[in-house]
Amino acid sequence: MGVDYYNILKVARTASDEDLKKAYKRLAMKWHPDKNSSAEAESKFKQISEAYDVLSDPDKRQIYDLYGEEALKSGQFPPESPSSGAGGGRSYSNGSFRYDSRDADDIFAEFFGGSDNGGKRRGYGQNGFKNSNGVSGDQTVRKAAAVENKLACSLEELYKGSRRKMKISRIVPDDSGQPKTVEEILKIDIKPGWKKGTKITFPEKGNQEMGMAPGDLVFVVEEKPHPIFKRDGNDLVVNKRISLLEALTGKTIDLVTLDGRNLSVPVTDIVRPGHVVVIQNEGMPISKEPGKKGNLRIVFDVKFPSRLTEEQKSDLKRVLGGGC
Repeated sequence: MGVDYYNILKVARTASDEDLKKAYKRLAMKWHPDKNSSAEAESKFKQISEAYDVLSDPDKRQIYDLYGEEALKSGQFPPESPSSGAGGGRSYSNGSFRYDSRDADDIFAEFFGGSDNGGKRRGYGQNGFKNSNGVSGDQTVRKAAAVENKLACSLEELYKGSRRKMKISRIVPDDSGQPKTVEEILKIDIKPGWKKGTKITFPEKGNQEMGMAPGDLVFVVEEKPHPIFKRDGNDLVVNKRISLLEALTGKTIDLVTLDGRNLSVPVTDIVRPGHVVVIQNEGMPISKEPGKKGNLRIVFDVKFPSRLTEEQKSDLKRVLGGGC
């Protein structure tokens, strides 16, 4: 019989017109060369189109079922009686049948919108098909809803940047239209300075339903709490509690930065509760301004003694002179 058109469309030999249309739409979406970049896409798309052309045309299908592909294309075997089926490309000369194949792009345009640019192939847009010059067609393929997942990041990752490998699973239709789960590894490059709520979108890596384009997969950045630093916009804030003695006499604050550096901050002024020391350019990187950072703010809390002896009170009065 040569080529098995029924197998190409993954339909039974008793398939109805509606079955053929569903099969064609599913496979054309999968193998259209403007959508599928694999080397075999062009030939697969043409095979699918040819199979639909033959099986959707009652005359061609009748000859094919009786005699096979080679006989159909030879034109030596007319159908038992001429019919006025849905397919085009037939002609009769002196009672004989001549096989003419329809253009794959013409068939495609019947399903996904007519061409308005001289018959050029149409390609996929974000929500459906567009023609080759980027103008949206008059019909679009609906897109499945986007899937959002949280991407929990440490403050160190958001400070230095990092690469994550994420294993995802999504639901797509198989060749017979039944849902199946496929797995894939995606790489996410976390950029220095990204903030909570930043979205990373992988187009068409979400779930897919029959007759619809795949949805997008979206990761939304979440910031994990840090034991020392708190983020405030592009600034970093650290709270330090010091004793009253340290507040009056001075103290050096030692910190380890998010990229592992040792930072010493001498404090020589008298510190009051709520006092803030600002260290320029030691905050978070600013993602939209490479090379720039926010500030580091050290907020002080002063711990007062719960009680003083009479001797300690007397010493303080002598030292401070009662005029503090």
